[in-house]
Amino acid sequence: MKVLIVKVSALGDVVHALPVLAYLKSVDPAVEIDWLVEKSFAPILEGHPLIRRVHALGMKAWRKQGWKQAVAGTLGVIRTLRRERYDLVLDLQGNSKSGLFTLLAGAPLRVGFDRDGVREWPNLLATNRRIPLTAADHHVGDRALALARGGLPGSAAPLAGPLPVDPQALAKIEEQLAEQGLTGNPLVVLHYGTTWTTKLWPLASWEQLAVRLSERGIRPILTWGNDKERQAAQSIFSASGGRAFIWPRGSLKELVALLSRVDLVVGADTGPVHIAAAVDTPTVSIYRVTDAKRNGPRGEKHIRLQVDLPCSPCLKKTCERDNECGARITVEQVLDAVLARLGMQKS
Repeated sequence: MKVLIVKVSALGDVVHALPVLAYLKSVDPAVEIDWLVEKSFAPILEGHPLIRRVHALGMKAWRKQGWKQAVAGTLGVIRTLRRERYDLVLDLQGNSKSGLFTLLAGAPLRVGFDRDGVREWPNLLATNRRIPLTAADHHVGDRALALARGGLPGSAAPLAGPLPVDPQALAKIEEQLAEQGLTGNPLVVLHYGTTWTTKLWPLASWEQLAVRLSERGIRPILTWGNDKERQAAQSIFSASGGRAFIWPRGSLKELVALLSRVDLVVGADTGPVHIAAAVDTPTVSIYRVTDAKRNGPRGEKHIRLQVDLPCSPCLKKTCERDNECGARITVEQVLDAVLARLGMQKS
């Protein structure tokens, strides 16, 4: 059997869907699995031992080049998918774009969400088996597994991952850690950034956390993915008196390797936290407008902190109570969670 997974974005959502791979292989070890994903996220899937082929979509680049290139690129991907003659397509995205590729891939069985589960209703036109979600499918990972079970009935699945680590990337990370003298004490990554402003933990809180960790002999590693996050990392670095370390931005495979190598990752509802869980690294994660029970890493290695306001999680991208909400999770709470995960005593 040949299966195509359609999950094109975003980074955290792609990582959340990884347990589908192990699930499908547990049902049928001979199944061949391909994955359609945005080009910028393709490196996280390339080389995965459970994936036969990764199809990369360059939609963002195509649109910048004009509508003709966007059409040509889209048609090229569709022709490639049709040549594969898939038996089953799992549309884990649930929007109009994913529906287009799901439908035109030409598989006889196309499984997707029902009307209550899709993000955009035209997606319903692309699928011919629609899976209703239940209360047991609250976590985003379980939503993906519900569709997989609709295509290939079975039961076993991991809570996260698996996500393999590239050996060359890991070797480079080890070299960088040694060069910076970061191999002795517990290695803790602090990742400030996330996609929505209302998901962010206040920068001042990150600065205080870095100071508190530095006072305990822990040199925080600050990761970043864009210029705004780099500026935040610089602010945290300065607040720590230079005791934190701003990690140089590398490839996505190198980020996976770094997160697999450290002892703990701290962040909000963001891709690096979910990557850490997929490579079996403990996490402490902070949830404001999103739901920790729906999005957060699961298992004993992970601590999820949810804002205690009655309106949380609200899923708002702007809010007049933003400052109040951000302050509801204190530095002391996050520090306590970090020390608990590291097995360190409070002073």
